[in-house]
Amino acid sequence: MTIAVIIPTLNESSTIARTLTHTVALGFDEIVVSDGGSTDPTLQMVQACCARVPVVRLVTAPTGRARQLNEGVKACRSDILLFLHADTELPPHAKTAIESAVKNPQIVGGRFDVRFDRPSRWGTIISWLMNRRSRLTGIATGDQAMFVRRQIFEQMGGFPNIPLMEDIAFSRHLKRRGPTAALADRVTTSFRRWEKNGPLRTIFLMWTLRFLYWLGVSPTRLNQWYRAVR
Repeated sequence: MTIAVIIPTLNESSTIARTLTHTVALGFDEIVVSDGGSTDPTLQMVQACCARVPVVRLVTAPTGRARQLNEGVKACRSDILLFLHADTELPPHAKTAIESAVKNPQIVGGRFDVRFDRPSRWGTIISWLMNRRSRLTGIATGDQAMFVRRQIFEQMGGFPNIPLMEDIAFSRHLKRRGPTAALADRVTTSFRRWEKNGPLRTIFLMWTLRFLYWLGVSPTRLNQWYRAVR
């Protein structure tokens, strides 16, 4: 069973080279970078990697994580699709962990636990809350490197074309298709977003957005508010 990694990018020159180098070393069958219109050196960095490593490909897509991920899937042929943020590194045995999970034919997809790249009390608390919430609800976020069987992805119609909460919506729909795997192996993601606006303020913002989404507020309205307060 083959596995493709799809990475959406938009001005990720500070992280993409390191993420690609790390991901290539893990032995995945395909790595597709789907760029949404970067104006920094991201494209040149990815193109340089493509020239060296045959399994890496670059595609362009309209800006928007959902659309970029869907375009990335179109560019690959693998049986399992793994969605990875450009500032996130997979654990050393990620490929083996996914292969073991999907040996069970009932498993439709899954996600990893998460930790942050800078040890801190806040980082430990936030990552624990994220992992615990995900296990209790069965809902994952993009930070947790979600994966899915290609057949299931196509049956679902891919990621919904919404400007925010596309990962939550996708995860919610995925768990209706069957059981998902909550892998204990941890991806390492950047703490930069939490540091930029402060951990407490960011926690309050994210929980408020998800609560309003749960109440039925449209992702378009939420995105407008998110951009205004960010």
